[in-house]
Amino acid sequence: MKIKEIYALAVEMGISRDPRGEEAVRALLSKERERYEGLKEDEKEDYDLEKLTNPYSDTRILYGDPEKEVRRVLVGIDVEVQEVLLADRLAEKGKPVDLIIAHHPEGRALAALYEVMHLQEDVLAYFGVPINVAEGIMASRISEVKRGLMPLNHFRAIDAARLLDLPLMCVHTAADNLVTNYLQRLFDERKPERLSDVVKVLKEIPEYKTAAKQGAGPTIVVGEKDRRAGKIFVDMTGGTSGSPEAYAKLQVAGVGTVVGMHIKEEHRKEAEKNNINVVIAGHMASDSLGMNLFLDELARQGIEIITTSGLIRVARV
Repeated sequence: MKIKEIYALAVEMGISRDPRGEEAVRALLSKERERYEGLKEDEKEDYDLEKLTNPYSDTRILYGDPEKEVRRVLVGIDVEVQEVLLADRLAEKGKPVDLIIAHHPEGRALAALYEVMHLQEDVLAYFGVPINVAEGIMASRISEVKRGLMPLNHFRAIDAARLLDLPLMCVHTAADNLVTNYLQRLFDERKPERLSDVVKVLKEIPEYKTAAKQGAGPTIVVGEKDRRAGKIFVDMTGGTSGSPEAYAKLQVAGVGTVVGMHIKEEHRKEAEKNNINVVIAGHMASDSLGMNLFLDELARQGIEIITTSGLIRVARV
């Protein structure tokens, strides 16, 4: 496969599992094109043209020729300068890497991470929060994340990749959609009664089973193991953590348990105050599951996959 084909596959898989529904995402892309066509010429100069076909600002080809053929990839949850150097070292040892794939975004994909957070508004609406309320509580959080991203050194890893001429891309929300869809469907089907059952279901999944042995497995952080789970909301996509105000709205909407990758203390306290149970499945394990569902498609095309940086590789091909 060529790099551009791998990139297109990631985007299409993300759209097909998007919690908003594929039709809604296509409609958003159409609106984005209309907005672009209405821009002035000077405004178009800095416009990211990928936004016309890719709704995920944190999924991008960061460096390299899109036409390059790929036979071996190095994949990690986080790819920084050290992972780029590792790829170069592998080449010295006779295992050249054609493409590095990160999960967490770098470069422009990191700078624009906040843009994908609007996805969370629609997810909250799906679970019963009025869309006007969802947009209202997310507005300040999105602005906060945007400001927090401004001072970061976004292109550090990309500069290293450029100097060593190692193609680099990232697949973030597109992969997070895959794990969210996978788990939400599983919980909807299994309907675990109590929080202990939620944890049990998670530990049946190889990535979480491995993480548990590593000391980073599923953990109940709000609630007790014998508490009833109620309606389960898998909160694992949309860039980064949303607004802590969401817990009060989710309580009114009838959500009993949130299953997430990680949680800030402020969010944990709000969940506790609103009697919403929280099960943290595990960050690296959850990211690994989402990436694995994508990587399996590359494996089917005969691409060799080398993993690093916390990725728990489990093949389902």
